[in-house]
Amino acid sequence: MTTLAGLTLLMSGGSRGIGLAIATRAAQNGANVVLLAKTAEPQPRLEETVHTGAAQIQEAGGQALAVV
Repeated sequence: MTTLAGLTLLMSGGSRGIGLAIATRAAQNGANVVLLAKTAEPQPRLEETVHTGAAQIQEAGGQALAVV
């Protein structure tokens, strides 16, 4: 398995979907993750935010920083 320890991934659109899945997997492989997304507050149709995405990455054992 490849390690990403010591590297930082900058993920645009990482609050949900494929972007979040890629960021989470990279964090599980040791990368630090900076999530960029425009959704800071939950919406009726889209409850996920950049902050919930960062929390999910941290729950998976990674380091994450949310940037709106």
